[in-house]
Amino acid sequence: MPAPAAHRATTEPGLGAPAYVVLGMISIGARTGYEVKQMVEQSTRFFWTISQAQIYPSLRHLEQAGLITGREDPQGRRPRRVFEITAAGHAELAAWLSREDPMPFELRDTGMLKLFFADTLDHDEALALLHAVRRRSEDRVGLLRALEPVARAVEEQGYHHPLLTLELGIAVHQAMVDVCAAFERRQAAGPRT
Repeated sequence: MPAPAAHRATTEPGLGAPAYVVLGMISIGARTGYEVKQMVEQSTRFFWTISQAQIYPSLRHLEQAGLITGREDPQGRRPRRVFEITAAGHAELAAWLSREDPMPFELRDTGMLKLFFADTLDHDEALALLHAVRRRSEDRVGLLRALEPVARAVEEQGYHHPLLTLELGIAVHQAMVDVCAAFERRQAAGPRT
């Protein structure tokens, strides 16, 4: 179960979103950089990307700031460092989550970008592009639904919001599928205007 957090009015200077992703993953059970990467791959990468190149510098920065503690824990010949969140780390994460900053919605979808300009194509080519975008979202819905058992298991451990974000992701892609299908039906019903 998440530790109760004491909220602070200020946040650690110099922390960007990647560091908060790492801090959050440590708070919900990741112990190594590799585990942070694995948890990101099964969760936040569907709506917020962080590269492996950002994980290890973030771990160092968070440790230097006293927000996590680390200790060496080699596995065989492989060096490994294990991390735990500190009370200051919990407070920092809670302060960031509670901060009333603007939350811009940023969407970079190449499929939608191509659809925007699809009138340049002939009807059949544009329809093929629409089908590709719809199939992509259908595939994403299937992939996200396959993660539901993991999210439900995490919910049983007291973490309710990963399942919520998964359900939001499913809803977004299902809406894209539905809108694409409705457009296809309109196109099949009559000439384009």
